[in-house]
Amino acid sequence: MPLLRNRSPHRAKTWALMALCLLLSACSDNLSMDDLQQYIVEVSLRPGGPVEPMPQFLPYEAFTYSAASLRSPFDVPIMAGTSTAAEPVNEVRPDFDRTPEALESFALSNLNMVGTITRGNATIALIQDENGMIHRVGRGSYLGRNHGRVMKVGPAEIELTEIVPSGDGAWVERPRTLAIQR
Repeated sequence: MPLLRNRSPHRAKTWALMALCLLLSACSDNLSMDDLQQYIVEVSLRPGGPVEPMPQFLPYEAFTYSAASLRSPFDVPIMAGTSTAAEPVNEVRPDFDRTPEALESFALSNLNMVGTITRGNATIALIQDENGMIHRVGRGSYLGRNHGRVMKVGPAEIELTEIVPSGDGAWVERPRTLAIQR
């Protein structure tokens, strides 16, 4: 053991360098590589195998698109008997002048009903957002990104009506339910 304690880092590097030189000298036994060159000559003298014939390509047939005069499948279909010049009469519109409530910044799928509080005749729902905060919601409150307005608060669910775009420039009411998470 006293020999191991007296070794310096310089000596350890010397020993490692000597072992590396010994390893490399063992790998370079045959510097002429005659056997490798002889193998290459043998392989190049072997006869080649048969070559596959070139594949036959079919001649190109041009395709004529005959549906260019028809309606595009990506356009909204026009119903027979309706005029395209008339604007759809729809009274449903979100109130953009109203100040948004806190829960309108969350998607409805990220909100959970966790309970209710009843005071007299009024029932208030407890809603947990995706950050874990609990909010009180009553009838007439707004929640969700689609202008959802609470119509009824029950002991186990909230009924609300969302206002979503219909795709033709108008708005449509869509009933939704948010049930309590047990």
